[in-house]
Amino acid sequence: MHAPRLAALLAAALMPLTAFAADSTPPAAPAPDAGLPKSLDEAIAMEAADALPRTAFYDAPATLTGKPGDLIRQEPGDGYALPAGARAVRFLYHSQDAQGRDVVSSGVVLIPAGEAPAGGWPVIAWAHGTSGVARMCAPSLMKDLAYGEEGLMPMLRAGFAIVAPDYHGLGTDGPHQYVNKLAQARDVVFALPAAHAAVPGLSAQWAVVGHSQGGLAAWGVAELERERQDPGYVGAVAIAPGVGLRAIAGRISQASGVAFYLDYLAFGIAARTPGFKPDDTLTGQVLSRYGDIASKGCWLYAYAAFAHDTGPVTLKTGWDQTRAARTFFAESDVAAAPIAGPLLVIAGEADQTVPIAAVRDAAQTACRRKIALTLKTYPGLDHDPTMANSVPDLTSWIRDRMAGKPAADGCGAVG
Repeated sequence: MHAPRLAALLAAALMPLTAFAADSTPPAAPAPDAGLPKSLDEAIAMEAADALPRTAFYDAPATLTGKPGDLIRQEPGDGYALPAGARAVRFLYHSQDAQGRDVVSSGVVLIPAGEAPAGGWPVIAWAHGTSGVARMCAPSLMKDLAYGEEGLMPMLRAGFAIVAPDYHGLGTDGPHQYVNKLAQARDVVFALPAAHAAVPGLSAQWAVVGHSQGGLAAWGVAELERERQDPGYVGAVAIAPGVGLRAIAGRISQASGVAFYLDYLAFGIAARTPGFKPDDTLTGQVLSRYGDIASKGCWLYAYAAFAHDTGPVTLKTGWDQTRAARTFFAESDVAAAPIAGPLLVIAGEADQTVPIAAVRDAAQTACRRKIALTLKTYPGLDHDPTMANSVPDLTSWIRDRMAGKPAADGCGAVG
């Protein structure tokens, strides 16, 4: 994926999982002239043009020893489209999945141009949005790191080192526990000590910033830090977080053109609970394409596979009442567990992917439960423009937290 097209390419990330929170109207598939592939062949070519080779660097050691957060190996990160003077270091590290099992995850550290300030480069831990579920779909295996100029490079230019985990199962051997708040949050927090071991000159101070799937992860990091109490942690920014999964997942079938998210959803549930089978949930074409969607390509491939579908998509009756599905949804609930540090939640008022009503509802629920946060909304902005346009505000907010300025409790303005 290339940065100039990225807003069009990722605008539907998590769409069927969240877009029904405000009402039951199914979302429209992206317009065919929005820079999206018109065929599987075109999707494959587009993904290949942005791909970097996955080498043995990403393979787990035969025996995993040590503790989560330990660095396994590092190498220079070549081939990325970075600002002039910036550099990258890939790293492999010890992490944990949602069940607390030891796993290996990969990521990349982006270092700004120039000399580090006194105390080291301030750090943003970056939690990315949906890129796919196959091993090849790691952002560190993409020249533009999946986001490019859509917020990621502007944060780097603003003087922050970026610690960007791929999430377990993307890059490394999987399976990827897709849109699992706990699994992705653990990948983020355990990336930090590994990144410090791989790259000298990083500050101990850090904040987490996440978008969409990663926005959910960022909220999860705030919850984990309540227990971890990392002294360098200053707060979390959750942009268009993928909230409300349980309430809307059953209505995904109304948008057949983006029904590949049903495959992603089933993949995530199966990754979390191995006894779960895709045909416990899926039927018809969605089931028949499951293997390809899970292994042959990333987001563009999945989009192209379903772009021309019409007609209803059905799910197995009672699928969401299975133990596996209930566990999956429970682990990605927000606004229930207490958090550490300040939380800034950002949403676009014209977001067609994660509707403002869903985010506002989550914020209101959190505030009723005495979880302090600030909700900042942007009139007229859709899902990806919200990410891109919020960078000046979120970096200013992070600088204030790193300077020791207290964050105001914004719950009084949430409504």
